[in-house]
Amino acid sequence: MTKILLSLHVLAALVAIGPVTVAASMFPPAVRRAGASGHGSAGRPEAVGTVRLLHRICRVYAGVGTAVPVFGFATASAMGVLGDSWLLTSIVLTAVATGVLVVLVLPRQDALLTALDGAEPVAMDRAVTSRLAMFTGLFNLLWATVTVLMIVRPGSSTGA
Repeated sequence: MTKILLSLHVLAALVAIGPVTVAASMFPPAVRRAGASGHGSAGRPEAVGTVRLLHRICRVYAGVGTAVPVFGFATASAMGVLGDSWLLTSIVLTAVATGVLVVLVLPRQDALLTALDGAEPVAMDRAVTSRLAMFTGLFNLLWATVTVLMIVRPGSSTGA
């Protein structure tokens, strides 16, 4: 049963977190391109459509991503490693990554998309999109760290 749970956990992480990291990373430059015309959705509808799609991917797959910790806890419980430091660190980093996505990335994407959809001409502030890119990079770095911890499992008797 452990192998099945571990497989589901890894598959959920690949399918759910991968698209969020890619789409969230593509969002800041895409929103800058969409706002470059200065007319929001009226100026470049295809560019705004791309931004809208990237945001939708982030929102939908963030929801799907809830399966990752569910399968993770089930796997850890089956393996008897719920108290291991590498796992506890991974849980904390996962919670921080979730917070970054939910509190810092998705609301900023919403605000930029709302600005693009407005009737008034829009000029994307580079500082705003750069800040969003920074938060997205932090989210990605946290997930990369969790991935390494899950593979290496420092301090584990079965670690690499």
